[in-house]
Amino acid sequence: MTMKGGVASQDFSAAIATACEPAAVVWSKVCVALKRELGDAAFGSWIAPAMLREAATGDVVLVTSTGIARDWIRRSAWRRIGELWAANDPTARRLELKSRLEYEAAQAGSGVAYVEAAPKSAVAAEPIEIALPVSSDAPAIVAPAAKSPRTQGLQERFTFENFVPGPANEFAHAVARRIANWADGHFNPVLFHGPYGFGKTHLLNALAWEAMRNAPEKRVVYLTAERFLSTFVRAVMDRQTAAFKEELRAADLLIIDDVHFIAGKQSTQEELFHTLTALVGEGGRVVFSADRPPAAMTEMDAHLRSHLSAGLVCGLEPADRNLRLGILERKIQTLSAAQGFDPTVRPEVLQFLADRFTDSVRELEGALNTLSARAGEGLSRMTLDEVQAILRPHLRSGEKRITIDDIQKATADHYGMKQADLLSERRNRAVARPRQAAMWLAKQLTTRSLPDIGRRFGGRDHTTVLHAVRRIEALRVEDNALNQDLETITRKLRG
Repeated sequence: MTMKGGVASQDFSAAIATACEPAAVVWSKVCVALKRELGDAAFGSWIAPAMLREAATGDVVLVTSTGIARDWIRRSAWRRIGELWAANDPTARRLELKSRLEYEAAQAGSGVAYVEAAPKSAVAAEPIEIALPVSSDAPAIVAPAAKSPRTQGLQERFTFENFVPGPANEFAHAVARRIANWADGHFNPVLFHGPYGFGKTHLLNALAWEAMRNAPEKRVVYLTAERFLSTFVRAVMDRQTAAFKEELRAADLLIIDDVHFIAGKQSTQEELFHTLTALVGEGGRVVFSADRPPAAMTEMDAHLRSHLSAGLVCGLEPADRNLRLGILERKIQTLSAAQGFDPTVRPEVLQFLADRFTDSVRELEGALNTLSARAGEGLSRMTLDEVQAILRPHLRSGEKRITIDDIQKATADHYGMKQADLLSERRNRAVARPRQAAMWLAKQLTTRSLPDIGRRFGGRDHTTVLHAVRRIEALRVEDNALNQDLETITRKLRG
């Protein structure tokens, strides 16, 4: 190729200079674009701390201080970094991403010397790192620019906006709100406990989302105890326990769901114990959930159990009838907004669902989902008989068969009386009200007809049973003590 004149010669020299442009200069240009696209908070937290390293061979590595930062970059920014790097590097050098531990191990084994590629711009960040695809068992780092909540282990639908508070959970709800607001508190760690389906996972997810929104610069780590266990085991096998510890202990807020899962697993309990004490000692916040209070986790290590008890232990109680009705109404509003149907449902249908599914909010929502899937827009027109017909197979699945005799015995025992009293002709309130309650339970928990129920209560007719059922329904609207009595008897009958 023949050059003509000085202009062509200058263009050729400029091309040579561009082709030999240092990696740090390319990285500076990439960082300018990234900071503009990601925002100051995300860029400063995850990109800026990375260090760029360059070898004489031309290989370039972006090195992050922790594996957490590496994983976040791979999830949320690596594809864009690759595009910007390719657009600004005419020599098409390959950029790798590694954590500091990975980088040091690779450097020691390869013998290739890397030096820091000092940035030439005030915006340039220290190198980043890219690694293998993120494992599904990795801790979920809640970061402001993260793309998919599901990749973080959190569920979008579990927020404070759709959490229905009530007497059974209002204290736990208030505590979770305070933690999510990063308010100063004296209780650390905090343990929420309650049986399956009481709303613990919803509360922890909501806490994580709100904490992230209120302080995007802080690191929130959410994971289940099962994922904690599997990630720890993998770290031990891969000889990466130091990195595992570093990642968790860098959290400002660590949230672990179902911590009872690791009870009896000695090495995992020890690691959680040390993580807990390290975070609390350094001012980090720790939140757990479990299916029972620490004192009842007898198979758990005594030291860990003691530390779980040392902060605030907060129980979630079974949802009462009013709360269950509120949950149903909120769920119907959500379904109607998503599917575009009338959000009104017949009161007797709501009352049946609230009275029938008392053990778990998840089962309550599952029943409503079943009806919605079957009826669609016709949900608002469904009668009680139609609802019972659709749910009958679900109601009977694996359920203990309850007889009227069982109901009479349980009711008499609850009220401290004899079963014969319920069958007698006595009409004083101390006997009449428990009798009416037992008749109502018989209508709810058995398939017996009103005349059959009446015959089994001392030969009464069906109008007496109908009056008892309606009387209990009317009293339940305002009598919380009666509601609690009925729910207690029902749980006892269902075992």
